[in-house]
Amino acid sequence: MAEAEATVGRLMLYSYWRSSCSHRARIALNLKGVDYEYKAVNLLKGEQSDPEFVKLNPMKFVPALVDGSSVIGDSYAITLYLEDKYPEPPLLPQDLQKKALNHQRFIDQKVGAGESVLWTQQQIERGFTAIENLIQLKGCAGKYATGDEVQLADVFLAPQIYAAIERTKIDMSNYPTLARLHSEYMSHPAFEAALPGKQPDAPSSS
Repeated sequence: MAEAEATVGRLMLYSYWRSSCSHRARIALNLKGVDYEYKAVNLLKGEQSDPEFVKLNPMKFVPALVDGSSVIGDSYAITLYLEDKYPEPPLLPQDLQKKALNHQRFIDQKVGAGESVLWTQQQIERGFTAIENLIQLKGCAGKYATGDEVQLADVFLAPQIYAAIERTKIDMSNYPTLARLHSEYMSHPAFEAALPGKQPDAPSSS
């Protein structure tokens, strides 16, 4: 199923529409204005274990970004790769303190498919409480999480908030800052185009 050779000069993203990690990579690509080819990997069908995909990415994870002969796995590595290759617009600020804050990535919940909804909600709420407090204590929030420009922290935070609202039905009234950020993300073209339901492998709503 996997094709290791991308169109010359065009990046290829192996992605699954519902994966939060893939969601991050799509946001980063959109923010950088990079044209890329979308290659769907259906995790529910186990396509990440397909021998051809394993040759491409032995970790059997999505996303995986192919740029010529280079294959980059992991959404964080992909985002940093894009930041180096396409420095404008920047996702990391020059200010060292804010840069360090962005590198914290705020939250990266790992929730197994077999966990109960209540347990999942508790884990997410614990993380959201910490993020809400962090942003308020640091006084760093502007229009976005760490200032008035979209940065790395937003790329990682947006999919987590989206999944918490849409899948886990978290009550965001307890997190006013995160709720406000979610509204900003949903109105930003790069974030909006990266939404799970807008991907070519997403189930039809009809």
